Amino acid sequence: MSAAPKADIGVTGLAVMGSNLARNFASKGFVTAVHNRTSAKVDDLITEHGGDGTFVPSHSMADFVASLATPRKVIIMVKAGGPTDAVIDELAELLEPGDILIDGGNARFQDTQRREAALRERQIHFVGCGISGGEEGALNGPSIMPGGSATAYESLGPILEKISAHVDGEPCCTHIGADGAGHFVKMVHNGIEYADMQLIAEAYDLLRRGAGLEPTAIADVFADWNRGDLDSFLIQITAEVLRQVDADTGTPLVDVIVDAAGMKGTGTWTVQTALDLGVPVSGIAEAVFARGLSSLPEQRAAAQQIGLPGPSQSWQVRDVDAFVEDVRAALYASKIIAYAQGLDEIVAGAAQWNWDIDLGAVARIWRGGCIIRAKFLNRITEAYRDAGERPASLLFAPYFTEAIGHAQDSWRRVVAGAAQSGIPTPGFAAALAYYDGLRAERLPAALIQGQRDYFGAHTYRRVDRDGVFHTLWSGDRSEISAEGGLGPQEAKPRR
Repeated sequence: MSAAPKADIGVTGLAVMGSNLARNFASKGFVTAVHNRTSAKVDDLITEHGGDGTFVPSHSMADFVASLATPRKVIIMVKAGGPTDAVIDELAELLEPGDILIDGGNARFQDTQRREAALRERQIHFVGCGISGGEEGALNGPSIMPGGSATAYESLGPILEKISAHVDGEPCCTHIGADGAGHFVKMVHNGIEYADMQLIAEAYDLLRRGAGLEPTAIADVFADWNRGDLDSFLIQITAEVLRQVDADTGTPLVDVIVDAAGMKGTGTWTVQTALDLGVPVSGIAEAVFARGLSSLPEQRAAAQQIGLPGPSQSWQVRDVDAFVEDVRAALYASKIIAYAQGLDEIVAGAAQWNWDIDLGAVARIWRGGCIIRAKFLNRITEAYRDAGERPASLLFAPYFTEAIGHAQDSWRRVVAGAAQSGIPTPGFAAALAYYDGLRAERLPAALIQGQRDYFGAHTYRRVDRDGVFHTLWSGDRSEISAEGGLGPQEAKPRR
């Protein structure tokens, strides 16, 4: 009897994502080693899906590692945090210099940086790898965002590219950058996903509460939108969700689902990191906050019981077709802002941690396999490919400047009408406020800086000459130069 072939790659952690990823590898012709802490999952995978390709099952970590061809390539698909660290520690004792360890979960990029540095000392390559597309993507072709060293990608890349989704013959996988870059980009991807979903939900709410359309009619609207610039996976599934009828009640499923949206943390991480970097991602932040508000049942119930006052009349939509077009345009414009803000965060992160990230390549690999896959991403890919020197913002690329210009009248009508009618549109409104703030010649931040100087001696700069200045608010209110800092008396806060 011949010995089992050495495996090209191994997967440890065979919950649905890990199991489907292993099946994807095997179906693409790779000999795939599989392992799980509980052996039953290994046996079940072989029993149910052994015909997908060549698997090498193992019931111990030592046997699992021994079954792999060198340099060994191991993908960890376990719960983020402590469980991932525990598996890494166990594997590190069994792997050898030159082997490649890949974390395919939704890890915090800071954890990936820490793990990569620790394993580098042992000459083991560590790759933080963002994988998007859910269970279906893992099986049939996800969008894959691997970080780590270029050396590791030379060996690992061809395997990941083959199992990834493909659009126009191109794999939805590329080397993102060093250490935590892959998980950083996956984090921002998820933040954009939060914003996109919130904007779609606001569009639905406007069509229902503003125009009085029923879910099935709104499903038809979304299906129509999916044939144009808004063509995307999320728009597609929105139409399907809105058409679904609850078997027990015979009413639209959306009406029997509790209106509280959950979250697992990546959207929050995106906003927290943006705050640390000083990058405004207001659209993503409002999406996170909207989920938080939806999950405050006691306060929301109290607001209903008390009867918090609202506007005196509801929206009177006289031309439904025109209103639907206004909402579509507002959705598209707000979506552009969400992507622009997310890409700005990637640029800032790359500068902070010395990653060489190609935004055009990121947009290209998001076109297929992932949750935010959309026709729209072709435009972003083109914007960065054709721009020569990278535009300072996605909004400055000619196509997007023109698209916002065409949409803005509709966008403003929708946001203003929603506010007057008491329909919350935090995503639409935040996106519009960001756009107007960006294009404003002068912002009221001058007043804020004056206030800061008044109570905290934080100084200010002037528009008419160079230097740093402070007004002696507690004294004669004359202005002094603060170029070299302030003395104890001059810097004394005024309270």
